[in-house]
Amino acid sequence: MSSKKLTNMSSTEIAQEDTEISLSLITRLYYAARDGMAIVLYGLLSDKPPGKIDYLINQKVLEDGQKCTLLIIAARYGHVRVVKTLIDKFKPDLEQEGIVKFDGYVIDGATALWCAAGAGHLKTVKTLVKAGADVNHPTKTNSTPLRAACFEGRLDIVKYLIDHGANIHISNKFNNTCLMIAANNGHLDVVNFLLKNNADPNEKALCGRTALHFAAECGHTQIVSELLSYGTKITKNVSGMTPLIAAAERTCTSVVEFLAARTEVTKREVIDAYELLGASYANDKDLYNLTLAYTYLHKAMELRYSDPNDIVHKELGETVKAYEHWRECDTLEKLENIKNNPNSLHMESLAIRERILGPDSPELPHPIIFRGAVFADNARFDRCIDLWLHALKLRQLHNISAVKDLLRFAQVFSQMIHVGVDPDFSQVINVLEACVTELGRNKNKIQNPDPIDGIDQYMEEMESNITTTLYILTILSKLITLNEKYYNEADVSKARYLVHKLCALKVKMRDGQTFLHLAVNSETPVDDFHTDDVCKFPCADTAKLLIQCGANVNAMDDERNTPLHVIVCYRRVTNDFMTLYLIIMELIEAGAHIDAVNSNGKTPYESVATGVAEILLRTHTKLSLKCMAAKAVKTYNLSYCGHVPRILESFIELHGPGLNQG
Repeated sequence: MSSKKLTNMSSTEIAQEDTEISLSLITRLYYAARDGMAIVLYGLLSDKPPGKIDYLINQKVLEDGQKCTLLIIAARYGHVRVVKTLIDKFKPDLEQEGIVKFDGYVIDGATALWCAAGAGHLKTVKTLVKAGADVNHPTKTNSTPLRAACFEGRLDIVKYLIDHGANIHISNKFNNTCLMIAANNGHLDVVNFLLKNNADPNEKALCGRTALHFAAECGHTQIVSELLSYGTKITKNVSGMTPLIAAAERTCTSVVEFLAARTEVTKREVIDAYELLGASYANDKDLYNLTLAYTYLHKAMELRYSDPNDIVHKELGETVKAYEHWRECDTLEKLENIKNNPNSLHMESLAIRERILGPDSPELPHPIIFRGAVFADNARFDRCIDLWLHALKLRQLHNISAVKDLLRFAQVFSQMIHVGVDPDFSQVINVLEACVTELGRNKNKIQNPDPIDGIDQYMEEMESNITTTLYILTILSKLITLNEKYYNEADVSKARYLVHKLCALKVKMRDGQTFLHLAVNSETPVDDFHTDDVCKFPCADTAKLLIQCGANVNAMDDERNTPLHVIVCYRRVTNDFMTLYLIIMELIEAGAHIDAVNSNGKTPYESVATGVAEILLRTHTKLSLKCMAAKAVKTYNLSYCGHVPRILESFIELHGPGLNQG
């Protein structure tokens, strides 16, 4: 920069230009480190003063969801020359933490050493350790560099880290150990090495699983054998599953056969495992095999009656409606009679899974959902919905997130309506009730967030549930409108009660949009798998249902737009005049304020996108004396908080953001 130019610039302008130069330089340095250009990086840094160098090398750059310093990104990609250059010449902070992506997972709090270990770069690991990097520095979830190496099965890095002080007993936030992750991923050599170095094979994760569970349910028979040779105990996890049952549930046949031959496994446990193995083959999305299903069901039944003096009878409970009230076969003859009946084998298997795993098992719903999807593909919507409702009930009884389950119902209900089949009204109500429950839980989690998980995950889940619930509301409103005389008064009353309960929750999207905002907004996203055949926004029926059930017509989003602000921006009035007309009328008749002011200082009347909307507002609204008074208070910035009844404060606030409320 020339001295003449400097003379003509203010100190603020100089600072701004210096900042822009720094940002540009940081970006160039980042790409040099990421791409392994050690000489370029050295050239960019070598002529800078020490203070400037410290600033530049420890800055984090955000790229594609990763947030890394120069050292972290260089280590992530194994550019050992860049790492050496940074360490030898510029002394970066070795313990700086960043955010990186590995195998689709976002790792927060990863150091350069963690990244090098996780990516399998031994030379880089050695360079960092020799420079003094902390071998036990954990991420935000308490994952160490050693755990990262165990995950990838890098025995060379595992050995080096342990030789240099890495602690094999540090577990992550789920109390999941290095041994568990190596066993889960099938790294026999790493498992062997960890066991020889005194890793505890009986350590339990928070879910109650040991390394033996992880190996068994992933089908790693050799690791199962190795763990047992080191005295691993066969225990149950918190869901009551042994490694044998876990292997059977995951259709890991070789592990089931191996464990079934163990002397410490009882006859009844083997029978349960064979039955569960067969039942899982009958309803597994990826490994569906009805021949193997029958083979193992038959094998289990034979074992039940193998000793006439010690017959192991089934202990059957109540039947399940979703399984057609199927009662399990309890003799070989009964089982052989259904050999060639696929539906009977499917229902037999679902009943077996529920009996053995128990209704509180988190593994139980998946095959139920799969079987329901098969029915839906064959237009057996009644059977599909019965099964999905049962799976939904199981999830919600045990507080398991049902985000995807709820969306499935919106999709199948829409598909039914599109092909001319009316969904059962009571089933739609059941799903709406589940939506209300789910959103209540979402709201509670957001108000009381887990300090580790953070609030973003909860918000994302709630937003998904809000949009899905909106689809269910739209479907419900269409059913009420099209078939008002068909449904009994009790059903409609329950539906309205649930919508009222939903409005009372006052849940919102991140941008502050309520259900009513979304219902009248043409920008509201719609799922494209059948749902968009039925759910289109703005939707007058949905808006009417919400308004009738207590939705706040003057609620404001983060831009202070009310639903009336939103609908008057609707442009497709030529083809859809009635939607615009009906929604505006419903809002105004319910007390929507034409003079509510958004963040841009505009009322709905001033925000109209079409002449039609302008005429409708001008023709059908009157400004009350109360509104004019509130407008005057905001316009002249008069003090009102504490000087008017509290109920009037929010009313006045509606008419403009103002500056002085004191």
